[in-house]
Amino acid sequence: MKKLLILLAVSAFVSCQQKNEKSAFQATDTKEDSALLIKAREYFKVLPAQAVMITDPVKQSREKLGYLLFYDPRLSKSGTTSCNSCHNLSSFGVDNLSAASSPEGNPAGRNAPTVFNAALHNMYFWDGRALTMEEQPGKMVLNPDELSVPHLGFIVNRLRSDSIYPSLFAASFPDDKIPVSFTNVKRSIAAFERTLLTPSRFDVFMSGNLSALKPEEKQGLALFMEAGCANCHNGVGVGGNSAQRFGIFTDYRTLTHSRVDDEGKMKVTGDSKDKDVFKVPGLRNVGMTYPYFHDGSIASLDSSVKIMGKVELNKSFTETEVKNIVSFLKTLTGDIREEAKKMPEELKGIK
Repeated sequence: MKKLLILLAVSAFVSCQQKNEKSAFQATDTKEDSALLIKAREYFKVLPAQAVMITDPVKQSREKLGYLLFYDPRLSKSGTTSCNSCHNLSSFGVDNLSAASSPEGNPAGRNAPTVFNAALHNMYFWDGRALTMEEQPGKMVLNPDELSVPHLGFIVNRLRSDSIYPSLFAASFPDDKIPVSFTNVKRSIAAFERTLLTPSRFDVFMSGNLSALKPEEKQGLALFMEAGCANCHNGVGVGGNSAQRFGIFTDYRTLTHSRVDDEGKMKVTGDSKDKDVFKVPGLRNVGMTYPYFHDGSIASLDSSVKIMGKVELNKSFTETEVKNIVSFLKTLTGDIREEAKKMPEELKGIK
């Protein structure tokens, strides 16, 4: 039943998008476009749409609980900063700042990545130190550069003494003797974040509608694959599933002029082999999630493409090539449902 609902949702989304795109672009069925689609399917996959009908009341309750927790500033030590503060769902899951900071003003030093489509990734944080969505919230809450909570009991006690949360946790975790726990906080937030998928026009093309992309977007897609960008930025998330050295051919700092000398994964492992190794970000919605790179050092997508070509591929893209690649990347833009962007009614009275 679950697979059927997802297939129906995907079909409905694709059908709707196809109607819109056919009215915007002329239909095409050239051999070149067909070959491009075949090649693209070697690297990428269609993003699954969310099932429009939820039949599991526990799952529905858990997602609702995660929705509240995501927006609740009481998950921070100061009670002023929520997950949404840095991963703003109204601005494509980011804050558009170079680097996030804690409620106490401690600079995190790294750019806050989008939570949109994060469910498609297999690692989290720029250094990949969390391997599951459930693991990520705990590391964020305890981090002195993020939500700065002194210990997990601090949050659990707050939630247990609240007027709404005990009953929501009980409904979301009916088999747990002690449902209000930090483990269940993490599970709930992850359940909500898994709903933040954003099918795009690129998915319409990948589903077989060759007219869904404009000529320059197709040229950009072809170059993205031919140049080697898709060797790292691939899969359903167009990245997010590996960690690579940033600066294979050139020290990235010479082009980004980064203010912070971040050595990447080596800060976690202490292994010199991990120097300047970072998670490869997923590129869905990349046109909206500026500034770019782990330190938010580059504001322009065009400049980011040029820098990546030079430091990772040893290529100097022409202006036309950059324009076409950026045109392709912008076809990855999609959005979440409007109701998820709004502060939950239950939290509006919090001071």
